Amino acid sequence: METDEARERADGAAGPEGLSLPARVVVAVGVAMVTLAVAVHLTMMFLHVAPPNTVSKRHAAEIDDYVYPEFEQNWKFFAPNPLQQNVAVQARAELTGPDGRTTVTPWADLSARDGADILHNPVPSHTRQNELRRAWDFYAGTHDAQERPSGLRGRLAEQYVRRIALSRLGASQDGRPVERVQVRSVITPIAPPPWSDEKADTKPVYRVLGWWPVTTADLAEARNR
Repeated sequence: METDEARERADGAAGPEGLSLPARVVVAVGVAMVTLAVAVHLTMMFLHVAPPNTVSKRHAAEIDDYVYPEFEQNWKFFAPNPLQQNVAVQARAELTGPDGRTTVTPWADLSARDGADILHNPVPSHTRQNELRRAWDFYAGTHDAQERPSGLRGRLAEQYVRRIALSRLGASQDGRPVERVQVRSVITPIAPPPWSDEKADTKPVYRVLGWWPVTTADLAEARNR
């Protein structure tokens, strides 16, 4: 039978004291790196959510680069005012045939395509999760009800949405180049639960933008995606 002394020696050999010096160094370095990573993460998140201060203002670019998009703070999912509508972004293209005649494609639901790529995917890409949604939020926040842009940011938002739409639709279809693209949003209010007395009109609301000509820079960007 195994004696108490033998068991104690076996337990000691299995613990940290039983590791060789190189193994102890590796473990110590690993613990130090994990501790440092946790400290950096907590510091970045604290500076991101804390009220503006000297440190967060001075290092705003570095903090944003770390936080977005993986650790974005989005409170629309929670009370007191959760998002109560589905927003879908759709696009269509105007094509030019060999005879010079133009045709318009049906509306393509870009948001539905992203949703299909995310559904049941254990590791969905951040492009499918965030790119189109953030681009449309950017556009909506920099344009008024008449679709007039607010300065350079508004024009940049138009360019961004146009290039995303072109990259999703393709620079050409059936050998016919895309000359113009058009984008619209479809906002569908979410129906209240059966037990609620709240009334809501679930009829979709469309926001249709004008046609955007496709530029050479747009085509180059679409090919690089």
